[in-house]
Amino acid sequence: MAEKEKVVADTEGLPKAIVRRMVKDKLSQLSTGGDIPVLREALQAFSESSRIFIHYLSATANDICKESKRQTINADDVLKALEEIEFPEFVGPLKASLEEFRQKNAKRKSGSSKAKEVNKKSKKTEQPMENGGEGKQDGDESNEDEGDAPEND
Repeated sequence: MAEKEKVVADTEGLPKAIVRRMVKDKLSQLSTGGDIPVLREALQAFSESSRIFIHYLSATANDICKESKRQTINADDVLKALEEIEFPEFVGPLKASLEEFRQKNAKRKSGSSKAKEVNKKSKKTEQPMENGGEGKQDGDESNEDEGDAPEND
C-alpha cells in the first residue's frame, strides 16, 4: 500500500527540478554567505507542502466560485480564497503579478491581432490568383489525377 501512495504522490507532485530551483532561488536571495545545501528529503517536504497548499487553495477557490453560482474559477476567486485561508499577505504580490501578466498578455494579443489582419489582407490579394486556374496551389482541393491521365474523346 505504501508503494501505491508513493506513485500517487509522484504523479500529483510538482516537478522536482522546479521545486529545487524555486527553493535555491529564494535561499540565495535570503543568504549572504553563498549557496545553502538542501537535502533531498527537504526538497520532498517542500514539494509535498506546495502540493497540499495548492489543493487546499483550489478547493477553497472552488467553493467561492460555487457560492457565486459559477462553474469557472477566476483570479478573484483565488484572491478571496487566499484571504479566507488566512494568507492575506499573498494577495498584494499576487495582484501585482496578475496585473503584469495581463499587461503582457494584452500586448501579445494586440500584436497577434495585428498580424492576423495583415495575414487576412495578404490572403485576400492572393485569392484571385489561386482561383485563376493557373497551376495547382497548395491546399487546392481539385483531383490530383485530372491533368495526369490522357484524354480519350
